[in-house]
Amino acid sequence: MSWNWTFAGDLISPLLQGLRYTMAATVLGYVLALALGLVWAILRRSSNIVVRQTVRWIVEFIRSTPLLVQLVFFFYALPQTGIQFSAFWTGVIGLGVHYSTYISEVYRAGIENVPRGQWEACTALNLPRSRVWFGVVLPQAIRQVIPTLGNYLIALFKDSPLLLVITVPEMMYVAYTEGGKSGFLEPFTIAAIIFVIVSVLSSVLTRRLEARYATV
Repeated sequence: MSWNWTFAGDLISPLLQGLRYTMAATVLGYVLALALGLVWAILRRSSNIVVRQTVRWIVEFIRSTPLLVQLVFFFYALPQTGIQFSAFWTGVIGLGVHYSTYISEVYRAGIENVPRGQWEACTALNLPRSRVWFGVVLPQAIRQVIPTLGNYLIALFKDSPLLLVITVPEMMYVAYTEGGKSGFLEPFTIAAIIFVIVSVLSSVLTRRLEARYATV
C-alpha cells in the first residue's frame, strides 16, 4: 500500500479535533488523579486501622485491575445500577481513578521523606492538623516528587487512546474511524507522530518544572 498524501492532508483537521478531546481528558483526568491520590495518601496514614486498611485494599484492587477493564465497566456495566455519565466524563473518571492509586504512592513516598523533626516541631507548636498537612508537610513532600508526577502525566496521556473503546471521539478514535474509509496507514501514522510530539513537549516542560521547583 502506497502513502496517499491527499488523504493524509485531509486527516490533519479531524485528528487535531480529536486531539482536543485527548488533551481535555488527559488534563481533567490528571487533576482528578492528583486530588484523589492525595486523599488516598492521607487516609493511608489514618490512626484508624479500619480506614487505613480499607483504603489500602481499594488502592491495591484498582492498581491490580487493567485500565481497559475499568473503563468498560464504568461505561457499559455501571449504568445498569443507575449510575451513568457521558462517554467523555466516564473516560475522565476512569483515567483519574486509575492513576490516583499510583499517584497516591508517589505522595506517600514524598510524605515519608519529610524529616521526622518537622512532624515533632508541629506537635510541639500544637498546630492544627490542616495546617500541619497543607502548610508544612505537603509543600515539602510534593517538591520532592515533581519529576515522578510529571512522568505519570505523560503516561496518562499515552493511555488516553484506550478511551476509543467507550466511544470518546479522541484522536485514536478519529484515526480508527477515518482509517475504515481509505486505509489505516495514514491515520495511525499521523496519530502516532502527534502523540510523540506532544509527549516530547510534555517531557521538556516537566524537566523545566523539575529544575525550577523540585528539590534534589
